[in-house]
Amino acid sequence: MTDAFWSDADRHLIRYSGAGSFVPEIIERAEGSFVHTADGRRLLDFTSGQMSAILGHSHPAVVATIQRQAATLDHLFSGMLCRPVVHLARRIAASLPEPLEKVLLLTTGAESNEAAIRMAKLVTGGHEIVSFGRSWHGMTQAAAGATYSAGRKGYGPAAAGNFAIPTPNSYRPDFTTADGELDWRRQLDYAFDLFDAQSVGSFAGCIVEPILSSGGVIELPEGYLAALRDKCHERGGLLILDEAQTGLCRTGNWYAFERDGVVPDILTLSKTLGAGLPLAAVVTSAEIERVAHERGFLFFTTHVSDPLVAAVGNTVLDVLEAENLDRRAAELGAYLHKGLRELAARHEVIGDVRGRGLLVGLELVLDRDTKKPADELGSIVTRRCLEGGLHMNVVQLPGMGGVFRIAPPLTATPAELDLGIEILDRALSLSRLAAV
Repeated sequence: MTDAFWSDADRHLIRYSGAGSFVPEIIERAEGSFVHTADGRRLLDFTSGQMSAILGHSHPAVVATIQRQAATLDHLFSGMLCRPVVHLARRIAASLPEPLEKVLLLTTGAESNEAAIRMAKLVTGGHEIVSFGRSWHGMTQAAAGATYSAGRKGYGPAAAGNFAIPTPNSYRPDFTTADGELDWRRQLDYAFDLFDAQSVGSFAGCIVEPILSSGGVIELPEGYLAALRDKCHERGGLLILDEAQTGLCRTGNWYAFERDGVVPDILTLSKTLGAGLPLAAVVTSAEIERVAHERGFLFFTTHVSDPLVAAVGNTVLDVLEAENLDRRAAELGAYLHKGLRELAARHEVIGDVRGRGLLVGLELVLDRDTKKPADELGSIVTRRCLEGGLHMNVVQLPGMGGVFRIAPPLTATPAELDLGIEILDRALSLSRLAAV
């Protein structure tokens, strides 16, 4: 039966992850921090599914909501409204600072970013969009146009008006101060000098993640977001923050932008909002929404304002609030960072441990002094971890080493984090011995 499964998969599935392949396991079920395979193995899930299952897999409250809501009201004509949708919109707005109070409920991160960019263009009258050179915002048209970390080659020209700016990577700085640290202010000035030289005067906005996840778990330096916001506003554009992976408690705050005291013009949420189900949101001010509406803003989709996932979103907020998971993410994040730093003391191939809360990046290098990338080692360690019972996600981009994105559920236990570190420790040792 296993051979037939993989034969059918090979014959009938379109491969959708570029050069990557499917994890060589048949997954039968998942619960909490673990997924269970057809051959009886239990894999610790250090990526929360697709970085989404912040309450773990099959959380009882989420399961109960799905069962109840599916039996009463699951889907409606897109022009109709129900109580779960309005209730969720009100609660999202209440969790955010002013003036963010208008909410559009959609399905995926790409879709929410698409809607946000579309709104920014309509409201400003511009069409130029700026994003980071290691960004990932989705695979639909405008979102893909603002994505530079992968997926650009072979599809013809991107939409006119997309511009990439350097990513402020403190571990691999390009602009440096006298003591060798990242000079992000000079880098940002340079970036917008280049943009201004190429712009036709039609700037709509900038879309960024507060912590670039697919870009290698790169955290923006303190002060950067405020300076970026000012660059946008000086040119008449809007600041869009994509908090698909950082929103809703994962970083130790409800939203990652809280650390910087910067309120975006438009905020997008996805992944964590549905805790594994397809739910996303665009949030903006009443003034921006008013102008967009007056100019005929159109984003009418099949699953906008769907009742079933909106009900799940309300349950997610219930659990986050009742269990104080923002504080728990901060505490568990500190515990995880400590364990990974101790691991780095034993393994020279670990060049950097970074991130915030329960979104952590661990970068592998061949040499700590030169920071020479260990591009192949990440894949070897990933395979060793899987053999040992740990599912890890490695980001491999040109010019960087393998960077593990570690994002356990916010409901994980210290013992589960210890288990993950133990398996990773063993995998690093085996991989190093194999390489000798």
